[in-house]
Amino acid sequence: MPKMTTVLRDQLRQPGIIVAPGAYDCLTAKLIEREGFSAVYMTGGGTAVTRVGQPDLGFTTMTEMIASASAMTSTISVPLIADADTGYGGALNTYRTVREYEKAGVAALHIEDQAFPKRCGHLDGKEVVSIPEMSTKIRAACDARTDDDFVVIVRTDALAVTGLDDTLRRCAAFAEAGADVLFVEALRSQEDIDHVRREVDLPLLYNFVEHGKSPLIPVPELEALGFKMVIFPGSIMLSVCTLAQRILREIRERGTTANLTGEMVSVVAFFEIMGLQACLDLDQQWAQGASVVIKTP
Repeated sequence: MPKMTTVLRDQLRQPGIIVAPGAYDCLTAKLIEREGFSAVYMTGGGTAVTRVGQPDLGFTTMTEMIASASAMTSTISVPLIADADTGYGGALNTYRTVREYEKAGVAALHIEDQAFPKRCGHLDGKEVVSIPEMSTKIRAACDARTDDDFVVIVRTDALAVTGLDDTLRRCAAFAEAGADVLFVEALRSQEDIDHVRREVDLPLLYNFVEHGKSPLIPVPELEALGFKMVIFPGSIMLSVCTLAQRILREIRERGTTANLTGEMVSVVAFFEIMGLQACLDLDQQWAQGASVVIKTP
């Protein structure tokens, strides 16, 4: 099986846009793969909420993010693109972050130029570090790679903080520092998009955030505009909240979920998403004395 870094790098070289819905655990990552998407995005905000029970305000540590990423990469057979926040410190910390994400089987990560403590890119009140400081971290991230195919995505949050001109200066500086892909957070309009597209030669990532600051542009239009990647970090988790609340209210008010079973998978089908029958077959082969070579994702 080819390395996931190489698979993603090949996708970047080939025509077409890479669409990566956001996962916050192994189940959602597996569902994304089963629906035929060529990559999965590990959402930092979703990881903060589901793993440490906090909003996306810089609460998660590198160790917690890597634990989630490692669990996902052991579950899926497509590249995982992972949020790495600010790199969890300065240049030396960023160097270690890349090394540890590589060990976890991640194919790409993105680091951002927010000052710590960072916050969700679609919240107000962000601050950004200087261009020289971020450029140093990018060089450290690129030098940290032991696999040349590992993709370093660089995000700038400057648009909402210091404006478009500074954002374009940052894009140029970050490209020079070695970024493989540029991610301009919270693009607000077609005019912003046009400016960035004209000025940036590197592949661009679009962040599709429902109820966020950016227009909800369909994937075919994003591709026509020149974007190479699009992530949907919150689509699943935001929908799960609504569905979970509906079910809980049904239990509280009616004492049963019988009216909702048509919208649920069966217990067997639920476990089969994660390979129930394959595990049972493997156990049976061992019980019969066979020796089996297990192929991991």
